[in-house]
Amino acid sequence: MPRPPDPTKRRQLLEQIHDYVVRNGLSGLSLRPLAAELGTSDRMLLYYFGTKDRLVAEVLALDDRRPLVRVRNRLDAAGPPRDAAGARRLMEEVWQLLTAPDVRASFPMLIEVMADSLFHPERYGPVMRDTIAQWTDVLTSTLLGTGMPEDRARSHATLLVGAAFGLQLAPLTNGHWDQAAEAYRDLLDRLEPAWGATDGTRDTRDDPR
Repeated sequence: MPRPPDPTKRRQLLEQIHDYVVRNGLSGLSLRPLAAELGTSDRMLLYYFGTKDRLVAEVLALDDRRPLVRVRNRLDAAGPPRDAAGARRLMEEVWQLLTAPDVRASFPMLIEVMADSLFHPERYGPVMRDTIAQWTDVLTSTLLGTGMPEDRARSHATLLVGAAFGLQLAPLTNGHWDQAAEAYRDLLDRLEPAWGATDGTRDTRDDPR
């Protein structure tokens, strides 16, 4: 019976592959040059990950889970916010996590995958859908903790996820991360009055719906 892959070695390889892809991008990624860079063989990469597409999917999942796991751990430890101010603090923390230097450096890789998934949805489409769905679910549960109705909580969460990812596009080219952060805070200013309010009492002046 063949010996199962060593999970520690597999994790080490995954971290090394992630760093390689961040430096070199996904376009034209080939297993042989990748293996040579890592001091292994393409056969060993296939042994540990099965296929190139699965390898890339796991690299993306590894990168996305870092900030996502931190947010989930925070919610597990302290519970979801119970008021608008608490929800605001968590949404600001989400932005800080997503734009931290180590995460920011890999965002071009995510853009590559987004573009590729449009032309080849069978390749990376499930990965991207899962990434967006997990973030949307986490932020929805956060807003539900303030007492928002579920449909409105999901609507706001969808908007925040789209903004958090979309606002990173321009700074990658012009370097104006301060402007992107200000725009995100402005969005929070507009959404926050509706958090925690019921249908009968919520402030609708800046509600996106």
